[in-house]
Amino acid sequence: MIKKLLLTVLCLGVAYAGEEDVTTGNLKTDAVEVASSMTATERKVRSAAVKVINGTGHGSGGLIRYKDFQLVITAQHVANGRLGDSYGVHTESERHISVLIYADPLHDIAVLYVVDHFKNTKGMKWQPPQEIAGVSTEITYSGFPSWHSLMTYRGRVAGYEMHPTAGMQLMIDTYGWFGCSGSLIYNTDGNPIGILWGIDIQGGAPQENMIWVSPIQNLDMKLALKAVCTGMDNKPKACR
Repeated sequence: MIKKLLLTVLCLGVAYAGEEDVTTGNLKTDAVEVASSMTATERKVRSAAVKVINGTGHGSGGLIRYKDFQLVITAQHVANGRLGDSYGVHTESERHISVLIYADPLHDIAVLYVVDHFKNTKGMKWQPPQEIAGVSTEITYSGFPSWHSLMTYRGRVAGYEMHPTAGMQLMIDTYGWFGCSGSLIYNTDGNPIGILWGIDIQGGAPQENMIWVSPIQNLDMKLALKAVCTGMDNKPKACR
């Protein structure tokens, strides 16, 4: 049981989404300086981070490639509509339409199918570890906190908590803020370990370094793809 700590989901960032946010196309962006200390994994994770737009604001997500599919994994409270609803998904230089194909409110996980593939990134290869990440596992993620541009963070698994309904959760020492919800968390090998969904509230103030993460083991990809694969006549590799 969560003792004396109010828990809040990292709800959507600043409300600004409009019709232009869900169109498909390229974005004009300036060059971003990246220091040599950024690892190859961090660079790939950053390029695969997406902003997920809904009707009232945004969250974050991770673009992954699963065989011949491009998918976005995010939090269910970010993509909280009905199956089949559309969401704009943006990298720093490209925007596309995605469709909600799977929702798990209990573990706060959603999967979006990208209709037309991103050209500037293939996304991270889907290679989740079998075991839950251990304490002191080093992590990285990139997301879109509040009204800010894309940000990249480091941290480590600090421990675990038992959520009263969702079970074991990863507690990660890193930065999280509204708009980062749905960010895909990776270990230093580039394997996804969980989905960021909440922070603690103590004394009325958010504790932005205490992050709640749903373990990636809660996502069964074959189950997530079942509905979309059933409706496809010519079965793609991802459905075989």
